Amino acid sequence: MRILLSIIISSIITINSHADINNYKNLNFIEMDVVHNDKIVGFNNFYFQTQGETFIVKNEVYFSILVLGVEVFKVKSNTEEEYKNNQLISFKSTTFQNKKEKYVRINYKEDAGNFIIEGSSYSGEVSADTLLGNWWNADILKADKQISPLSGSIKKQVVSFIGDEKILLNGNHFYTSKYTIKSKDENLPDDKKLNFKIWIDKTSKIIVKVAYNRLGNWEYRIKKVN
Repeated sequence: MRILLSIIISSIITINSHADINNYKNLNFIEMDVVHNDKIVGFNNFYFQTQGETFIVKNEVYFSILVLGVEVFKVKSNTEEEYKNNQLISFKSTTFQNKKEKYVRINYKEDAGNFIIEGSSYSGEVSADTLLGNWWNADILKADKQISPLSGSIKKQVVSFIGDEKILLNGNHFYTSKYTIKSKDENLPDDKKLNFKIWIDKTSKIIVKVAYNRLGNWEYRIKKVN
């Protein structure tokens, strides 16, 4: 169960350190349903705000899994990212997994061109061209590695284009481009591997669906955009 929770949380809270802000600065929010085995169990919502030269993205995640009517585990998470000139300058996350707290703090060190990472299970430095991951930002599909927002660990990835697909979500049709994100190192343990399917709306360039399988089928489905 600990493995499952780590995968779920990492999947939900991903972000991108080099965001094309122009694609998102006119948005107020993106709301997504968190779905397990075709049942809505929570939400994954992003809120956007511009303050002068700073672009701020806040993320709220909550879901609860019940087995035979008993709550097996619950996750509540809050993150905040700040960008200037399309460069991530700070990130912070706090996640409560049942009653256990996890966190990540990242700051941009401009003179060295590095990120300083302080996490609940990893701390260190990494070059500022390394990305965090995020289902609000389609630029994750241009990355060759990402920083885990749960632990701060660095994961190399391979992105593949699968094809175009028309999908139906919450009564709306989307014409999408479908991709996969997988770990570059195929020898990683299954609980450490990236293995996601991503659908991007061809017009808005917004990620409208993410899916993966790990002790059940998980999806993040677009609900509302404003």
